[in-house]
Amino acid sequence: MERHFNEPEMLQREVFNRLVTKAKDTLFGKEHDFEHIFHYELFRKRVPVSTYEDLKGYIDRMRHGEKDILWPGQVKWYAKSSGTTNDKSKFIPVSADGLKRIHYAGGADVVAFYLQNNRHSKLFDGKALILGGSHSPNYNLPNSLVGDLSAILIENINPFVNLIRVPDKHTALISDFEKKREFIAQQCLHANVTNLSGVPSWMMSVLMRVIELSGKRYLRDVWPNLEVFFHGGISFTPYRRAYEKLILNEDMNYMETYNASEGFFGIQNDPESPSMLLMLDYDVFYEFAPMEAIDDEGNLTDPDAVVPLEGVKIGTNYAMILSTSCGLWRYMIGDTVRFTSIRPYKFVITGRTKSFINAFGEELIVDNAEKGLQYACEQTGAEVSEYTAAPVFRAEGIVPHHQWLIEFSKEPDDIEKFADLLDKRLQELNSDYEAKRFKDINMIRLQIVKARQGQFTEWLASKGKLGGQNKVPRLCNSRQHIDELLRI
Repeated sequence: MERHFNEPEMLQREVFNRLVTKAKDTLFGKEHDFEHIFHYELFRKRVPVSTYEDLKGYIDRMRHGEKDILWPGQVKWYAKSSGTTNDKSKFIPVSADGLKRIHYAGGADVVAFYLQNNRHSKLFDGKALILGGSHSPNYNLPNSLVGDLSAILIENINPFVNLIRVPDKHTALISDFEKKREFIAQQCLHANVTNLSGVPSWMMSVLMRVIELSGKRYLRDVWPNLEVFFHGGISFTPYRRAYEKLILNEDMNYMETYNASEGFFGIQNDPESPSMLLMLDYDVFYEFAPMEAIDDEGNLTDPDAVVPLEGVKIGTNYAMILSTSCGLWRYMIGDTVRFTSIRPYKFVITGRTKSFINAFGEELIVDNAEKGLQYACEQTGAEVSEYTAAPVFRAEGIVPHHQWLIEFSKEPDDIEKFADLLDKRLQELNSDYEAKRFKDINMIRLQIVKARQGQFTEWLASKGKLGGQNKVPRLCNSRQHIDELLRI
């Protein structure tokens, strides 16, 4: 860990050399002459920055069983995440090396940092409540599966971990979340749970069911030894107050991690600071593109602006680019970060290269929204002139959902039917949105508020952004814009 503070650039050079050397005999490595890439400048000249669409053909071949395509050997696991402009879902390869040297390495380091900061922890005196997803066969190939990354991790984890975690493996991998939540709550109700791991939105749903079954008012009365929640996947800020009220324990710790289907990237190693330490010794080689080199659609317009780790500056907003032992090469993940320090390299997540909503893990992108609106308009004869959407977070009597403010040039006869059609189409377009909408447990159907004519124009004028290239933000992960519009 000390090398992250003392020689971070050297750590990244070691990772770079290991990745390129190991992949030189793969199809991708041969196409880009990895055998003769001895330093970073050659790498950036020979390998273009990529998106999922660029790698999809390679990944499809891997999913059908071909070996040595993007990474040596046969990759049998694929993490399913929200789709792109062309597909409902993405399938991110998860190699054996990636499991060990990225995802499990991150989990071990999270615990190490936590224990360093909490020397009197009783973490291992009890159980860890770890939420996971589910998986399914991949093209019926033997032992090859696709599913949530969390399910892949649970399926492959060291059996020793099952001695200190709840629920049992069978329950953890149930696909029906309503059934899973009930079984988890019943199994964990009388366990000595000391720590939680998962996405805040899903975990909150489980904890509320635990409270209902227990008859208690606060979680501290159910699990008096609960001491930490390791969370990631979505921003914790909107949920913090709800967790504090539900748990009601002043000594409770909250520790953020930055992990995704594509890899494990950051850990909040200092509880007094929201910044995370960039993890540099996993099988992830980082590059960064300043947002000035990214257009409104999230595309890289200036490849020469991309810099390796030693080229970043504090305060600049960057799009992250990854090369990993799962076979992602110069891959734009779509997240943006800003560095708060250089030695060590610490950062905060600032958003996405495209407009999106990911308040509950739904990963809704503008392309989904546009296609959903088009469908609803075609079915009802309505016409939309302006719109924006934002999340409504859980509160007393409120189940999370999306709120859409729409200015119609031609209103539908039935606004509720329009909302039903839009919501249904979004589920068809986006597998993560569909999962979060399952049986109205974590999200209920979206709400539409009709804007009056000229409302969006007035808002732009009030911001001094009328005319030119100024646009209404379509999807926002916070309520800032939509609340301002609603006040107008």
